[in-house]
Amino acid sequence: MVKAFALLVVAQLLGELLRNLLHLPLPGPVIGMFILALFIILRGANRISSTPDNALKQLAEGLINNMGLLFVPAGVGIITEGGILREYWLPILIGLVFSTILGLIVTGLVMHHFSRKNNTQSETTELPE
Repeated sequence: MVKAFALLVVAQLLGELLRNLLHLPLPGPVIGMFILALFIILRGANRISSTPDNALKQLAEGLINNMGLLFVPAGVGIITEGGILREYWLPILIGLVFSTILGLIVTGLVMHHFSRKNNTQSETTELPE
């Protein structure tokens, strides 16, 4: 479990380092997630790591089980930016509403497409009686 946690921290630090060195517009944790995902994909393809899968799985489950606690600093950060929120509340609200509606529409269309595709495949692959 210690190796898995170290892997997570190293990916996070590499993300922050890349963001600062290359002046990337993405947050360091997002870059760190991409680095971690790339490492896991490469490890699965080449088995280049001694980090046990079970330890990484346990760490991920522990973080997911306590995810609510991880949102507290972000919530506090939003509250400290109250002046910006008061100034730009209408554009923020419009962006949230439209992005939610757009997300629902895209999700529905993708679901409809794949469920229709699944139905046509199951009809053509039925076994004769």
